[in-house]
Amino acid sequence: MANRSVQLSKQSQLLSVLVPLLVVFVASCTGDDASEGPQFMTLPDVAGAGSAEPHLASTTDGIVVMSWLEPSDRGTDLRWSQLHGNQWEDPRTVASGDNWFVNWADFPSVEPISKSLWAAHWLVKRPGGTFAYDVAISISEDAGSTWTEAVIPHQDDTPTEHGFVSLFPWQDRIGALWLDGRNMQPSDDGHGHGGMTLRAVALDGELARHWKTEVDGLVCDCCQTDVATGASGPIAVYRNRTEEEVRDIYVTRLLDGEWLPGVAVADDGWTIAGCPVNGPAVDAAMDNVAVAWFTAANGDSKVRLARSSDSGASFGAPLDIAVDRPVGRVDVALLADGSALVSWLESASNGAGDIRVRRATQQGALGPALTVANTDAGRMSGFPQMVVSGNEVVFAWTDVADGVTSVHTATTEVEGLIGN
Repeated sequence: MANRSVQLSKQSQLLSVLVPLLVVFVASCTGDDASEGPQFMTLPDVAGAGSAEPHLASTTDGIVVMSWLEPSDRGTDLRWSQLHGNQWEDPRTVASGDNWFVNWADFPSVEPISKSLWAAHWLVKRPGGTFAYDVAISISEDAGSTWTEAVIPHQDDTPTEHGFVSLFPWQDRIGALWLDGRNMQPSDDGHGHGGMTLRAVALDGELARHWKTEVDGLVCDCCQTDVATGASGPIAVYRNRTEEEVRDIYVTRLLDGEWLPGVAVADDGWTIAGCPVNGPAVDAAMDNVAVAWFTAANGDSKVRLARSSDSGASFGAPLDIAVDRPVGRVDVALLADGSALVSWLESASNGAGDIRVRRATQQGALGPALTVANTDAGRMSGFPQMVVSGNEVVFAWTDVADGVTSVHTATTEVEGLIGN
């Protein structure tokens, strides 16, 4: 857990070393015999030395897209690649800059919006303090081959924090949801004091702004947001903040062009006078919606899952997915049979970190917690990612070895997870 003034790791800490390429099979943690559990196949690395902060998404025809940050002679590159079979394509670069705001928790993205329309975002520093930075969004109308000049979705022109962005389809436009610090007052720690807001906008193909909205006037300062599209439209999740410092997970839906007031997914009652830097994740398939999150209410660390069968209008009682040393940093993905996969980072007994995944059926039955890979439990390991594409589940994470980061990926078959 960290307070709002958490010191964010900078790209300059990433050292340039070569990381060996390898393909190995790793048995799950369910037993000594590999036949007892699914196999997680580590893929050949596509990201270069010092890479970090991966983000996974999929195209409308199910091709997995990964983006990440990588140091270069231009400063920092936002790169992406597509997965075909068990190989990543040669990576391409969206944009580069020597004035980007790079940190372990607020990662950029490349997001396919439709077959040809893609969007990407990253963060750019501005004068005014350590934590003064803007969101930059670029679009591609040829499925990532070329990109436009970037625009800033917010127009408040304040030297405050803007980040933790989610990009998503909004009718025939690109939706962007982000945390916006325009109402925060400057302070000695650089973050500012006051109310962080949650805001949204839609961008058209000319990057003109439409339907600018303050979705919530007081939210947690530095927790990730997430958006999925259900039968009734976009469903957004975020960590709320009350005047009494209760910071539980909220959901809001976009209906008839209006964002509904946020409501709690579950009443954890986590009261904490600072940001835990641990946002929720959501996935949707028509009316079936799954939300996963981390909480440490009452001093008990948990990863939880809640389900909705009415496109996010209401949620059932949450399930406890992990209670044994979870750090959080969750992701969630729905399977074709309606069950949900939840991934998270767990602190290992030796101080390292394990990336874990667990399946929950629609009826609430839990499979075993499986180990996907090992990494570091600290900030440099960032937020592991997971996406389902057809019969494959793809994982991405930042590995840390001797203080050096590198992005790794792995896959497993859905059938292997369902059978456990």
